[in-house]
Parts: sequence; structure tokens; C-alpha cells
Amino acid sequence: MRTDVKHFLCSVESGIATVQLNRPERKNPLTFDSYAELRDWFRDLSYDVEVKAVVFAPNGGNFSSGGDVHDIIGPLTKMNMKELLAFTRMTGDLVKAMVNCGKPIIAAVDGICAGAGAIISMASDLRIATPDAKTAFLFNRVGLAGCDMGACAILPRIIGQGRAAELLYLGRAMTAEEGHAWGYFNRVVEAEALMAEAQALARRIADGPGFANMMTKTMLAQEWCMSIEQAIEAEAQAQAICMQGQDFHRAYHAFVAKERPVFEGD
Repeated sequence: MRTDVKHFLCSVESGIATVQLNRPERKNPLTFDSYAELRDWFRDLSYDVEVKAVVFAPNGGNFSSGGDVHDIIGPLTKMNMKELLAFTRMTGDLVKAMVNCGKPIIAAVDGICAGAGAIISMASDLRIATPDAKTAFLFNRVGLAGCDMGACAILPRIIGQGRAAELLYLGRAMTAEEGHAWGYFNRVVEAEALMAEAQALARRIADGPGFANMMTKTMLAQEWCMSIEQAIEAEAQAQAICMQGQDFHRAYHAFVAKERPVFEGD
């Protein structure tokens, strides 16, 4: 997987990709270029067989302050409808790329996590926070609807309709304590332990059955719009496919031999 990106930081080590926005002096805002490059990177990730998990990390004590006021918000006020729709579709495509990349994504959230930054954490599969994390879907506070980049579809599924409505109508920050109690954050750890915790979780995922994890992520996304009957049938087909994989056979033989299975992702 390419790491020669220009508008964010990226490294890959032992099957784990670590991604960071790289404007810590301004709390890591997104720009037109970083949006587009992240979208393209996550799209490419779906074809990569080496990366097994992704950690989206903070930088300089903050996750992301969202769209840059000067580089994005200002220019948007001067665009026509066609240009605005191209932009909003492009930002939505980043979420689609994250959902469809086939790799579990862990958001390690510290400090400010606002606007599009909050969306990136929302679009991740797992979220770990520090006590100082402040997550705000603040579109309402800049005169926009809360329905941005899939927020009205995804956020209620994580924390419930009423809690999502409160955050989207008021644009207020959700504390780490609230986020943990509401199921948004899987766990809250001290700042000095955040990256170690996220990397350890990514390591456990990366050491697991990669193809099966991809199938799990795919079904978690696709079953949102299925009936129970459709979902059960889709899972039957998905599991039958996984049962043809070598990792399933490796797990069986390791169990018989009273050994720990070593998965290879096929």
C-alpha cells in the first residue's frame, strides 16, 4: 500500500497502516486536497492484500477540527450549486471509501474531533478515546444541516436516534465519558496509552483471519438495508465462502493439535 502521500501522514508496518492528518498547529483541519487524497487512499486500500487494519491517529493532541475555515469554508461561500454538490459528493465518497475498504479501521481520538473529523471517527469500525476527547458534529453551528457525510444514517445506529438527534440539532460536543456510556467509544484510556492501545487492538485484528474480517466488515455495512430474512441468507452465503478458505482449515488443525492458529488471510 502506497505511503508516498502528500496531504497526510501514512506509514505501514507489519500489516497495520497508521494515518494522521498533519496540521497539528491548527488542530489538523481537512483541506480539499486532503479530503481527495484520503478518499483515493482508502479506495486503493480495498485492493491491498498486505494491510490488515488501519489506525487513524491524532497528531499534536488533537484528532481533527474538521474542514478548514479559510481553505474550505470561505471558498464554499463563493461556489455555485454545481460546484457545491461536487464538493459534498466528494466528502461523502471518503466515508464510502472507508466503509468499503475491507479493512477494520480504529479511530484513536484525542482532543478536538469536530465536523468532518467527527465523521471520520464515526465512519471507523472501532473508536478509542482519551478523557480529553471532544467529539462534535457541529454542522448546525455553521448554519448547515446535521445530515452531512452520512451522519443521519450512521450515527443513530451507533448511539441511538435520540442521542444522535441531540448532537446533530445542537452541534454540542460529546464528552469522552458520554461517548463511552453511549457506545460510541469502545474504551477510554489515558492520553499516554492511546496509541499503544490502538496499535494493540489493530495487532489483534491484523493477526486474525483477514479475509473473514473483510467479510465481517462488508456484512456490517450491507445488512443495514436488509430484512432479517435477507440478512440471514446473506450471512449463510458469506460464511459458506469463508468455510472454503484456508484460515478455517488452519484453525481446525491448530485446535486439534492444541496449538494457536496462525492465520494468513486466505
